Amino acid sequence: MIALLAIGSVTYSQTVDDIIKKYFENTGGIAKWKALTGLKIKASVNQMGMDIPLEIVQLKDGRQYTSVTFQGMVLKQGVYDGSTLWSTNYMNMKAERSDAEATENFKQEIGDFPDPFLNYKERGLKAELVGKETIEGTECYKIKLTKKPIKVDGVSTDNVLFYYFDAENYVPLLMESEIKSGQAKGMTQQITWSDYQEVDGLMMPFSMAQGVKGMASQALKITAYELNPKVDDSLFKFPEGN
Repeated sequence: MIALLAIGSVTYSQTVDDIIKKYFENTGGIAKWKALTGLKIKASVNQMGMDIPLEIVQLKDGRQYTSVTFQGMVLKQGVYDGSTLWSTNYMNMKAERSDAEATENFKQEIGDFPDPFLNYKERGLKAELVGKETIEGTECYKIKLTKKPIKVDGVSTDNVLFYYFDAENYVPLLMESEIKSGQAKGMTQQITWSDYQEVDGLMMPFSMAQGVKGMASQALKITAYELNPKVDDSLFKFPEGN
């Protein structure tokens, strides 16, 4: 009984910073994460039986894009060039700038690359260990991450996310957050990560899925990562004539 109590004491004496520290240690080391300046991801999603190729680029300075290749066309989504946030409208196939509120909310998130828990205190974020929960048979630490408020229809709104870290391997398996606007307002968004593999010394998930809790999710199959890629500036620019 004494041994069991000792084990229990060790298990629940974990602090949120212990968990975050082990997460970075187990996935390549915090120094290597801090040295990361960008990611290029090759992936695909399945729509109506078709595998649609994606290229996702994220850079430390906030620039990013998702390039979708469909029926011979290359469409851009979630593009940020350093000042403008824009996407291709699938209805008219033209590039459209996001509104001022969406752009400001995005700029606020730039410091999250390559991971929102990296230097989170210095960036004014707060992390709390909520407890433990079992996710699809895996015991997880549940961490509440409180970020800076965002604007929703002009109103300052809480920006809270819940991460579930595998209690054995200390990698995130699930993130949940409340949807703040649109038809799904008030529902819970879920993002899952699995199939972690080593990429140039860092552990990266090769399977992801995103959706609304209690509903079907969209799976993303990752085929390759490129760390610290060289990316032409022109790939982020808002197209002339739009």
